[in-house]
Amino acid sequence: MNFTTLWLIIFVACIALEIVSMGLTSVWFAGGAVIAAVCSALGAPIWLQCVLFLAVSFVLLFFTRPVAVKYFNKDRVKTNAESYVGKQAIVISEIDNLQGIGQVTVEGKEWTARTTDDHVTLPVGAVVVIKSISGVKLIVEEKKNQL
Repeated sequence: MNFTTLWLIIFVACIALEIVSMGLTSVWFAGGAVIAAVCSALGAPIWLQCVLFLAVSFVLLFFTRPVAVKYFNKDRVKTNAESYVGKQAIVISEIDNLQGIGQVTVEGKEWTARTTDDHVTLPVGAVVVIKSISGVKLIVEEKKNQL
């Protein structure tokens, strides 16, 4: 088996791995393998093939991956939970971290909630802003009135 065949096998393996993972990780090495295969076919020494494989792969990885990630993830929909951060909710059951109680409703769904400060208790009907999510609990803070 010559090195051209080896580089083409690496190319196919990288593409197959990319198809399986869809993580934009191995496709860059497939590009390096193509360049190395071309160099091998032209009779370049193995050390040059390896150097070009690594150089092209890392150049593609570091300079084109951020653009590709941005382009391919532009239509990415946040998960249900991620989309709640920053939104308002209404307290439907008093929130008291010390007692471990509290619920809010956001977009018609009920969630267990806790405050960002253990010393703050929020009454039923209070408007809160979702600051983060911890497991299955929303971490909320009372909405400050904007004057």
